[in-house]
Amino acid sequence: MKKVCVITGGSSGIGLSIVKLFLQENYLVFNLDLQPGELGEFRSCDVTNVQQVTNIVNDITNEHAIDVLVSNAGIHFSATIENTSEEELDKVFNINVKGAFAAVKAVLPNMKANKNGSIIIISSDQALIAKQNSFAYNLSKASLASIAKTTALDYARYNIRANAVCPGTIETPLYHKAIDRYCAKSGADKAQIHQEEENLQPLGRLGQPEEVAQLVLFLASDKATFITGSLQVIDGGYTTQ
Repeated sequence: MKKVCVITGGSSGIGLSIVKLFLQENYLVFNLDLQPGELGEFRSCDVTNVQQVTNIVNDITNEHAIDVLVSNAGIHFSATIENTSEEELDKVFNINVKGAFAAVKAVLPNMKANKNGSIIIISSDQALIAKQNSFAYNLSKASLASIAKTTALDYARYNIRANAVCPGTIETPLYHKAIDRYCAKSGADKAQIHQEEENLQPLGRLGQPEEVAQLVLFLASDKATFITGSLQVIDGGYTTQ
């Protein structure tokens, strides 16, 4: 019988790489995303709608036990606190934090009943450090790390593990959109900015989505059964500087 993985935001970037890898490892993968996904079992879902997330997860659990949740859906936003409007703050938190709240809360009854589960929340190196011009995004990613840690403690007795993966700068469509927006505002050269980003990393390059997916797969596996409540950094050494 195939193990079952539910992922939010699995249609592009890191999420898509996770879907691909879990399918290769013979998982049945359900992708909850607004953007249509060609891989796995796609379910159109707005993660900011808690009831919608709950209904979709309940439909899945009517037929399957959920072994793994990967809460990955998120958006990026660059601004200082003064340049962040209330509406922009709400949007970042609704998708990044409320979306994770909805997904984690929805899978817990099934995982508790089966006394088994691995919850993996995609956070960021910004759960550990601050970066300039990143007030709302940084705040949301620190919140995701908190969700992983409190969930780990509250549900350890059910053999449910919860961990946060904290990627550094990963070359995804989200990364390129952020660079494009910056260059459009500043007039900077994209190739130069990209090179500067690579130079900031001790390993001299950006991370790749496939590398993050391998860490997620490890945390989901039986090789990681004593790992819970952790923040797993995958950042090329950036936060050690």
